[in-house]
Amino acid sequence: MFPVDGFGNERRFRAAWDAVEIVRPVRYSLFTFGASDLPYFLVLSGLGADKTVSITKGEVKITRPLIITPNNAQPEFQDFFEDSDDEDLAQFILARSASFSNLKLQNQSGPKRIVSDSVEEVVAKLNKQLDDEEEEHVAILTAPQPLAGFAVLRYASDRIMQSAPDNIQELRERGFLP
Repeated sequence: MFPVDGFGNERRFRAAWDAVEIVRPVRYSLFTFGASDLPYFLVLSGLGADKTVSITKGEVKITRPLIITPNNAQPEFQDFFEDSDDEDLAQFILARSASFSNLKLQNQSGPKRIVSDSVEEVVAKLNKQLDDEEEEHVAILTAPQPLAGFAVLRYASDRIMQSAPDNIQELRERGFLP
């Protein structure tokens, strides 16, 4: 969707980033060591004349290595993007602006369900369902159809950044930091 071609990359990445939304965030920290699971519902809207709305249930698994070596110092993203140009753009921008070194992020998503409701109606129904189930660990994301990977990447990035203070505190408590 977005070819990697010089100075416009940051602007294209920002436009994609801003076009997605985390409409039901979660409020828990990722594990400092080992793996964390981030379940989500992704509500996608069609573009142009195609107003088809789809729902996908998925989960991002974030794994932090217990020992950091030169081989695992770079972040690794699996199954976020259908288009390799989008993945190249995300890697290009994140390598220059975010510090996700030594993380392995894997997205696992189920099949898309097509629904006839609007995005707002789908979000309202999912919110009610999650409230009824007293589920606090499942996020709801929205995005235009071609930006599904960016929505999931934004969700995972948000959880990583918001977990950082708790992770740093745990590292201090275990004697890894002063």
